[in-house]
Formats: sequence, structure tokens, C-alpha cells
Amino acid sequence: MKQRLQFFAKAPEIMKAVLALNKAVEECGLEESLMHLVKLRASQINGCSYCVEMHSREARQDGETETRLYLVAAWKESPLFSERERAALAWTEKVTNISDNGVPDDLYARTLEHFSEEELVKLTVVIGMINTWNRLCVSFHAIHPMPAAKAA
Repeated sequence: MKQRLQFFAKAPEIMKAVLALNKAVEECGLEESLMHLVKLRASQINGCSYCVEMHSREARQDGETETRLYLVAAWKESPLFSERERAALAWTEKVTNISDNGVPDDLYARTLEHFSEEELVKLTVVIGMINTWNRLCVSFHAIHPMPAAKAA
């Protein structure tokens, strides 16, 4: 796959704003480990290989286990995630796929059992931020940071 365009170079002013929001998200106070899982799950849903690789790598660097990273895609069937992480992953899936019937009231209520209202706002912005990056990277074919596979 060839990169379509370099979005930072073509729209630097708006990308400065995106980076400023990204910085605020990174400093919002939610656990880094939780944000890694959320970013990875949204990126899997959106088919963003650039972000899946990057957030898996960053999570490993911050101490996340390979097994949990492998199981993020199947978190519902895995006992390896805390109730707070499970709530965040469920919220991530619904917010990322918001066109599929929105976010139901029962999920909202269950998520508030594990997050304060302030934290839920922050979590939702984290999800919105990774969805923005996924849309930029997928739409413009961001060059993957890993070496390309050799043709068979």
C-alpha cells in the first residue's frame, strides 16, 4: 500500500490542533494501561494497522503482557481483564460503532459503576481521539512503522 498523502504536511494548522487535543488526552489522568487497551480495541475495529501496531508496541513498553494484547480482540471471552477494563472496552466498542444504534442506557449505567462522570467524559474523548487518528491513517494510508512483508 502506498501512502496517499502526508496529512501533517498538507494541513499543518489543523494538525497542530489535533496534536494539542491528543496531548490533553494523554494527560487526562486516566490510567495509561487502560488507554492503551481502548486505543488498541478501537484501532482493531477500524482496521487501522498503523495504530494497532503502535499501541500494541507502546503497551508492551509500558509493561502490558503479550497475552492480554492478543486477547483484546476477544476480551468478552477472556478472564484477564478487570471489570473497569471490561466496562471501558464495551464503551469503546459502542462509541466507535455509534451508528449501530448509539449507546444504550443500560451500557451507560453499567459503565458509570466503574467510572465517575468526569472519567467517562475523559474516556469518551480518548475514544474520539483514537477514532480521529484511525480515520486519518486509514483514509490516507499512513505508512506502517514496521517493515513491509516480503512478497511471496
